[in-house]
Amino acid sequence: MLQLIDVHTYYGENHILNGVSMEVKENTVVALLGRNGMGKTTIVRSIVGFTPARTGRIIFKGEDITTLPPYQICRMGIALAPQGRAIFPSLTVEENLTIGERKGKRANRWTLDRVYSLFPRLKERSKNKGNLLSGGEQQMLCIARAMMTNPDFLIMDEASEGLAPLIVKEIGELVLELKKEGLSLLIVEQNLSLALNVSDYVYIVSKGEIIYHSTAEELRNNKEEQNRCLGVEV
Repeated sequence: MLQLIDVHTYYGENHILNGVSMEVKENTVVALLGRNGMGKTTIVRSIVGFTPARTGRIIFKGEDITTLPPYQICRMGIALAPQGRAIFPSLTVEENLTIGERKGKRANRWTLDRVYSLFPRLKERSKNKGNLLSGGEQQMLCIARAMMTNPDFLIMDEASEGLAPLIVKEIGELVLELKKEGLSLLIVEQNLSLALNVSDYVYIVSKGEIIYHSTAEELRNNKEEQNRCLGVEV
């Protein structure tokens, strides 16, 4: 579904990503882990075209998207639920959802009704403005808005950040439900327990380089690597 090959990305002359290579296979969940400031969000920005890679290649569904603008990448089937949620606070829940709606090619495409069935709390709050939602509801809205673009591939950047444990559990259940729907997902996380519970494969980034990758089960059983790469263990 997605492949990064020796990707180097800069902010000005600052070399941030130093030869990142990774892949997400079709209908799998891959977790991208790492401490703050290690390059996780820059990898996301390179994939979606916000900060294009200077060298290397990014391949999506067999096509090179390395230098494409973000709107074309979105139209090809990549959606982003960004860190910080970035919902429109002055718009209602329903307006947030419909503003970016795209007709999907799938028979079971995402419509407002289907999104509401997956997120019943959003249906209850459909006429409320974004700034009146709780943090968990805003995160659900952020993910639901991405789903309304009917993507084949969804990136969730720090979806559990700042949320109560019960809401984090709901996020994990949602990831697994979306995988059942046939989506491929890249989840960028600092919550190691969540990442290991929902992902098939994991990559750990440090100082702009991939320093470890394995199945989620292998990392779960490797406390030494958890501590070495992340400073935590589960």
